[in-house]
Amino acid sequence: MEFPTILLGFAVLIFLFWLVNSVYVIKEWERGVVLRLGRMLPEAKGAGLQLVFFPIDKLTRISLRIETLDVPPQDVITRDNVSVKVNAVCYFRVVDANLALSQVQNYLYATSQLAQTTLRSLVGQFELDSILSEREKVNAKLQQILDQDTEPWGIKVTKVEVKQVDIPENMQRAIAKQAEAERERRAKIIHAEGEFEASAKLADAAEILEKQPAAIQLRYLQTLTEIGVEKNTTIVFPLPVDIISQWMKLAGGK
Repeated sequence: MEFPTILLGFAVLIFLFWLVNSVYVIKEWERGVVLRLGRMLPEAKGAGLQLVFFPIDKLTRISLRIETLDVPPQDVITRDNVSVKVNAVCYFRVVDANLALSQVQNYLYATSQLAQTTLRSLVGQFELDSILSEREKVNAKLQQILDQDTEPWGIKVTKVEVKQVDIPENMQRAIAKQAEAERERRAKIIHAEGEFEASAKLADAAEILEKQPAAIQLRYLQTLTEIGVEKNTTIVFPLPVDIISQWMKLAGGK
């Protein structure tokens, strides 16, 4: 009687060991890729309690959540021969668990290396001004290339953002000088436009005063009133310009 009991207990232990290695709980954001005798099943296991046949089957969990990949700073020479350091961040997720496991050994490492090389090669095709002012264009191009290259791996690149562009100190001074010169140019243009408009208005006013000589006398009186308010001890005698012009002509004739 003892031998059957020991055999039964041994069988129960084997069954429990098999059950522990055959039952998997797959989370909602995971998929279970099953290899049966080295061959991959066409459909990955979904979320919930899943049973596989140990040791024939081997299950590998693959997360479907968005992964955040920090691309380290890369030394890049731009199209206009400026040496800069550029880093970025990449967001991607696995859309096909079977491809992510079968087509690439480590999809995280492979995507990281691909993002670094793509960042170096793509940024080198743009000029420094374009990189600084057209970030959205650079980001869209990076996402398009990475998404196209990682599609056979079952990976979808959702977003790529260039975080920081480190410019050499001498180039920073050159950019500051360029910005200062641009501001001075705009200030001079605005000042010139103001002078032009003021001269046009003065010409219009002179034309009106020429047609109405009495208006000059009114301007004299208004000027006297303004001076009297501010400096009431000052006495001003207005002298018509016509008299001065006649004196100038007589002096020139003599």
